[in-house]
Amino acid sequence: MNVLERLLGYIEKEHLMMPQEKILLTVSGGKDSMLMAHLFAKAGFTIAIAHCNFQLRGEDSELDEALVRRFAAENGIPIFVNHFDTISYARERQISIQMAARELRYTWFEQLRDELHFDRIAVAQHLNDHIETVLLNLSRGTGLQGLQGILPVRDRIIRPLLFLKASEIEYYVKEYAITYRDDQSNFSTKYARNKIRIDIIPHFKKLQPDFEQIFEQNITHFKESYQLLQQFIEPIRKKLFLPMDEGWLVRKEDLEEYLDNLPLLYELFAAFNFSKAVLSDLQQSWTKESGRIFQSDCYHMLLDRNELFIREKEFISSDEALVTSETSTVEWKQYCFHAAISTDVSIVRNNATAKFDYDLLVFPLTIRSWKIGDSFYPLGMEGRKKLSDFFINKKISLFEKENIPIVVNGNGDILWVANYRMDNRYKITANTKKVLTLVCKTD
Repeated sequence: MNVLERLLGYIEKEHLMMPQEKILLTVSGGKDSMLMAHLFAKAGFTIAIAHCNFQLRGEDSELDEALVRRFAAENGIPIFVNHFDTISYARERQISIQMAARELRYTWFEQLRDELHFDRIAVAQHLNDHIETVLLNLSRGTGLQGLQGILPVRDRIIRPLLFLKASEIEYYVKEYAITYRDDQSNFSTKYARNKIRIDIIPHFKKLQPDFEQIFEQNITHFKESYQLLQQFIEPIRKKLFLPMDEGWLVRKEDLEEYLDNLPLLYELFAAFNFSKAVLSDLQQSWTKESGRIFQSDCYHMLLDRNELFIREKEFISSDEALVTSETSTVEWKQYCFHAAISTDVSIVRNNATAKFDYDLLVFPLTIRSWKIGDSFYPLGMEGRKKLSDFFINKKISLFEKENIPIVVNGNGDILWVANYRMDNRYKITANTKKVLTLVCKTD
């Protein structure tokens, strides 16, 4: 069986794509991606090429681009090229060059796919990349999910060369006389992945000449074990994690029966990347500390009285908005405030509307999230009350608090907990001559 037949068989076996679909090939100019482009062109698929010039290797980057452009022209394949200022991007986000290049290319690939209506994005990773990924994950600490390595299909991304060893790719580019260029950074052992490929895997192959085939079988076993585990876990997840507008709610009474089983707890929360150490803290705090927040790299989890609330970190914001005497509308998070000055001293009984004695206001007013120590004099109640106590009485969770607009006078007094209660000191009285009306609406 020749390599093209093997490719078509692998595509069918892994359900990578349908023959009529439009495929965007990511081609760097290296032997892997050049072989992929050659095979897809030979198979007669509807394809286009996307090439990233990261401008990291001077003339070599330009020569890579020239090679890919020439291949596309010779084969009548549409090509799209993007030049990135990778170093500036990495510096601005304080991430590594490798991570910056990854973010840039995958973001652009998806934009191209969406705008030009491609069905799939094909990436030329092969079996050795697959093995290196598992070993790299092992070296950093991983569960069964990380032992699956590189998945043949993930969302719209397909990896049609995962069935080929690096040595086979080397053989086929020679057989088909495919021109390619080597990236010299691939031969530097300062990168962890390169060190695994250059220094570590050769020792395994000395112990076991069929190392790639055996390791591929192991990865298949890991994948099957993970899938079997998910068949058990997923129904429990669906029962526990109840979707909300901006996250998920878990009722404590529903989670309680699984609480003592830390390995099971870890798998249940795997989608949110909470470590076992964090989940162990959750176990210890279960009956002790209502209001405690636990964090993963992307999520906050609040342990409230009767529920857990999980939300992405991006929803927690300390942005502020200002209201001047000239303001007519202002936005804060998902809210829009409409402001109007008048002499209308009529009382409006609507939590979304607040009317203030204008002469007591100090502009600009600030709209912000609540802060620890905030207090006010709630209208219709006696004395000062801490906002934290006010929220508890209203049964408002900490995550909900973060998104409640607090309108603050220029002198620091809280004027209004929007949609809940205004401050008694700034209400309209018989002496009020001028009124500021604020109406809070959800976008």
